[in-house]
This record gives sequence, structure tokens and C-alpha cells, in this order.
Amino acid sequence: MSRNHASPSAGTLPEGGKARRVYLHLQQEITRGLHPVGASLPGEQKLAVTLEVSRVTVRRALDALERDGVIERRAGSGTTVCEPRSQPAMAADFSTLMPQLVEMGQNTTARLLSFSYGAAPGNVAAAMGLQPRERVQVAVRLRLAEGIPFSHLTTWVPEEIAQGYTEAELATTPLFRLLERSGVKVTSADQSVSATLAPPDVAEVLGISIGAPLLSLDRVVRDAKGRGVEYLSALYRPDMFKLEMSLSRVGAGEGRHWEPVIQAPKKDAAE
Repeated sequence: MSRNHASPSAGTLPEGGKARRVYLHLQQEITRGLHPVGASLPGEQKLAVTLEVSRVTVRRALDALERDGVIERRAGSGTTVCEPRSQPAMAADFSTLMPQLVEMGQNTTARLLSFSYGAAPGNVAAAMGLQPRERVQVAVRLRLAEGIPFSHLTTWVPEEIAQGYTEAELATTPLFRLLERSGVKVTSADQSVSATLAPPDVAEVLGISIGAPLLSLDRVVRDAKGRGVEYLSALYRPDMFKLEMSLSRVGAGEGRHWEPVIQAPKKDAAE
């Protein structure tokens, strides 16, 4: 896990599909360094012709980029790219993602947004192997790095296990520690990573636009009997969190291929 200067923030997307397309196009070019810090962007008219949109559409996109601090506009001197805002950024090696996410839980703070009991969604119940109408404890937490929200976490835990800890304890203690204290022996997990768009409730607490891209991680944790003891649905801001992987070229002849370099997990990592 590392910290660096973040890319331009998710910000507030402009209204209108074309303006959003221009906004994202220019933001991506700036992020990739096609327009370095201090460089001047083409004028509104040239951008409108190049991107095949109206000048009004370009202006809306530039207004949004300026609000985000990505560019600076001055009458008579044009539009220039600003220095990226410095903010916490997390990076995790994909091959050792689990222990690094656990370590992240120790080095960041969390805010409990909701705590309740009820039925799990169908996909969660199926993944955990729950019985029909089996109740679960569902918690929604916001994780922050140096006070800035970067992930939205929802967990489902079978009620009989969740009775071993309180709402107040979950607000201050990593869930893995509470599960282990309750006698759960975690032995395996399956997890997947994909991308999604921010719904209104998540966008509000993460401080991003509705529909902004998010990194999505889903994980099912099981005990020694193969029983699902936790389902995690985590959403991460891509401007503050990224996955990295080191690869080695192995094999010989036509069988030569890429393999991930597996790093030894840190011994003290425990969520």
C-alpha cells in the first residue's frame, strides 16, 4: 500500500451527455499527461470542432473541470492545466490483495453509516448459502484516509454470528477481529473485482458525482465447514485507490507465458 499524488478528482460532472463526454475526454487526456501541468488547452472553438460538439457544450465541460481544480481559465491567457491536488491515495498489489486490504483497515478510519437486521438480497443469500428467510446483520461503513472518504463498504453477517458483537464495537473494531472473537475460524474466501457507477447514496457520502466510475470488490468469506460467514461489497474511488500487479515471464518455447509474482503477506496483517 502506498500514497501518492492523486489524479484529477471525480468531481461534479456537468449536466448533459455531450458535456460529460467532453469532460471525461479532457480529464483522461490530462490524467495521461497528454496535457502536462502548465500546458495550455486548445481554445473552445477548436475543441468544439475537434470533438464535434457545440461551443456551449465545451464551455460546460471546462466549467466543471475548473470547479474541480483541474484547469485554470483566465481572460486573455486561455486555459491551463493545474498541478494535481495532493490527497491520500491507496495502492494494493492484486496478487496479495487480501492482506493489503486488511492492513488498509488498520491504517485508515471508518464511520458506521447504518446497522440493522433483516433478510439478505438474493445474490448475497445464494453466495453465502443461507437458508430461506435466514436473517443477517447488515452494516454500511465509510472508510476514510486522512479524513477523506475513499471507500463505501456493505457487509452481511449471519445473525447468529453477529450477535457476538455490538453496533458500537463494529463502529470502532475491524469486522475480522469481531468474527474471530465470536469463535469463527475463517479458512477461505472468494472475491471478484469489477467496475460500476456510483448510485446517488454512495456518491453523496464519497463526495463524487452520481454515475461516477467506481472500483467494485465483492468477497464471500467462509469458515472451516464452508459456511458463508461474511459477504462484503466494497466500492472504491478510482482517483484514490488502484490495483497493481507484478508479472514474470516464465516457461519455455510456445508455452512461455505471464504469471503474477506472489509476494509474502505481512505477518501482522489482521482486519
